Amino acid sequence: MSTPHEVSPATLRRVIAASAVGNFVEWFDFAVYGFLATLIASQFFASSDPSVGLLKTFAVFAVAFALRPLGGVFFGALGDRLGRKRVLSMTILMMAGSTTLIGLLPTYASIGLMAPVLLTLARCVQGFSAGGEYAGACAYLMEHAPREKRAFYGSFVPVSTFSAFACAAVLAYGLEANLSAEAMGSWGWRIPFLIAAPLGLVGLYLRWRMEETPAFQAAMAEGGVHAHSPLKDTLRNHGRSILSLGAFISLTALSFYMFTTYFATYLQLVGNLSRAESLLVTTVALLFAALGCPVAGAMSDRIGRRRTVMFTCGWVIVCVFPAYWLASSGSLPYALIGVLLLAVGALTSGVVTAALLSESFPTRSRYTASAITYNVAYTLFGGTAPLVATWLIAQSGSSLAPAFYLVVIAVLALVGGLGLAETSRISLHDEQPHAA
Repeated sequence: MSTPHEVSPATLRRVIAASAVGNFVEWFDFAVYGFLATLIASQFFASSDPSVGLLKTFAVFAVAFALRPLGGVFFGALGDRLGRKRVLSMTILMMAGSTTLIGLLPTYASIGLMAPVLLTLARCVQGFSAGGEYAGACAYLMEHAPREKRAFYGSFVPVSTFSAFACAAVLAYGLEANLSAEAMGSWGWRIPFLIAAPLGLVGLYLRWRMEETPAFQAAMAEGGVHAHSPLKDTLRNHGRSILSLGAFISLTALSFYMFTTYFATYLQLVGNLSRAESLLVTTVALLFAALGCPVAGAMSDRIGRRRTVMFTCGWVIVCVFPAYWLASSGSLPYALIGVLLLAVGALTSGVVTAALLSESFPTRSRYTASAITYNVAYTLFGGTAPLVATWLIAQSGSSLAPAFYLVVIAVLALVGGLGLAETSRISLHDEQPHAA
């Protein structure tokens, strides 16, 4: 075992910025796509039934997630072999480029069926590059952070996620409030996607100036180029941890997308709020979540990961039905209370997930194992969340159908999370798998 390397506060601040900015770009795009789903449906899918166009839009949202596990395997293997810094520079370039491309695409009215085809291809590139982004950003930050404050420092990755959604909501709200429906349909919807270009360049600059992590440098010094654990060895040696952590991350993925991407649509279709009102409610809740992440991180460092897992699952099970009932009431204040109840579960699960992704696996396979675990769970439960929620309501006729779905996944997450060891005090420089 190598001796942990002390990182200065100034270096930690730069590491936080470099890790967070790429994650911000990734989730900013996903947020914009969700918030403008009804507009995108009208621009890229021809249908006399608006709900059919919306389902197709969410289907493209889900298809992009199918590429995330492949991206996780590809970039995870590169990250464990070449280093975290180089791979994170690659992923931010691909994400920013594909997002900018969406803002430049012609619509269905211009080129017909090629419009949704090109949209899907751009989303697939985003999904592939995103497969290496989140787990890599968490590993990069965690491998710099002091042992006793890992969840606190790691919480700034989900802070950037919720901030990205909040900024996307503010921008979408501002466009809705200041542009006519014709202007939004013609060119207004493109503006949020085009913003990815300068953001991506800033992120690339910050990441390229950073050094490699102390843990990865130590692993390379001890094992050289053979320090990387091949994919087969990763699955064989850490299969149990991957399954247990994946079960918990299923709740992280589902609660996150129910709270962010889907809920703005739910408030409009079921709660009968206007698009501007639903975006306003969502923005307030997202800012609350961003501010709450460091608090949840400090709590997790104090009480441990397993107790944080139990709190998160219990909160979701107890609060999800009141949250959806309040959101469907048609009252703006009640809708805000409902979405804040969901926000607590989403932010605590996101914070403890950021810590567990790095703590559950040793350095030589950390990037690969965490990327596979995270992206498979997000593909199965995050990318499909808006589609499944819309389908459940249509089939059951109950506006509370998504809440039942969330409770079932919370129970699964509790079982999986309790199958993990307590890792809040371990060293990330250890090379032995962490057994429960």
